[in-house]
Amino acid sequence: MIPLSFKEITERLKKIELPEIDVVIGIGSGGIPPATFVAFHLNAELVVMTLNYRDEQNNPRFDEPKVLHKPEWNLEGKRILLVDDVSVSGKTLNAALELLQGFNVKTLAMKGKADFVLFPEVKDCVKWPWKE
Repeated sequence: MIPLSFKEITERLKKIELPEIDVVIGIGSGGIPPATFVAFHLNAELVVMTLNYRDEQNNPRFDEPKVLHKPEWNLEGKRILLVDDVSVSGKTLNAALELLQGFNVKTLAMKGKADFVLFPEVKDCVKWPWKE
């Protein structure tokens, strides 16, 4: 397991070139801490959408990601960044993207696959600083 600190995440966030964003949508629960960092960094609005697919041991809990909470939002004309901590299979990000069809959406993950990945070199499990 690879430990990453708040400092390392912040430094990497400062180095990545992100487009102008109006709204950051964090996928709860794992994406809430990184989405908070990103929204603060971009001076953007933060919204949380709760989807669940895996349990605490990282095993699939459902056949497909389930939407547990979708906020009431007005996203017309806004540039959106959808954020999750990890996107390996892409199932959770893709389920969220389906709900956001027709909007201007880019994706960001701390590790895995997305339009923007903060730690593309990390392949192992991560010990996130917010899970200590």
